[in-house]
Amino acid sequence: MTALSLAGCYTALVTPFRDGRIDWDSFRRLIEDQIQNGIDGLVPMGTTGESPTVTMEEHKEVIRVAVETVNGRCPVIAGTGANNTEEAIELTRYARAVGADATLQVTPYYNKPSQEGLYRHFSKVADDGQLPVVLYNVPGRTGREIAIETVTRLARNTNIIAIKEAAGSVDRVAEI
Repeated sequence: MTALSLAGCYTALVTPFRDGRIDWDSFRRLIEDQIQNGIDGLVPMGTTGESPTVTMEEHKEVIRVAVETVNGRCPVIAGTGANNTEEAIELTRYARAVGADATLQVTPYYNKPSQEGLYRHFSKVADDGQLPVVLYNVPGRTGREIAIETVTRLARNTNIIAIKEAAGSVDRVAEI
């Protein structure tokens, strides 16, 4: 994998809907507006993009349309995290195939995996997904925090390149 610069400001894209369906024209306009206003990168299908509420087909299509619309003008970090490790790998490989630059991997939620389970999940996605990984720690949404010790272990994997830290603790960010 090639080195990816994550410098600057990235927008977590919303996924606009109209009458219960994704509004593709509005989505493309949103991307164009972000790029024209100087955004450094875009993140489709994160929490803000409603990734847990769309179908697998819609999820893939949002990533594809984002990458196609961006057309190399800025990095795209595709939200491909899932509770199921194999599903996360499948989505990550798809994102790579359509041209995404990296993947955002949210902490598996609801079943509250152990720290060892988180380590194994993220490691497998990083090893098999074929894209650089940005971990996403958002315990207020997932019910599970990635412990500092687990982050430290995961940082040894050269395919894990960053963390989006959304626990709300400046002390935690300083410790990381």
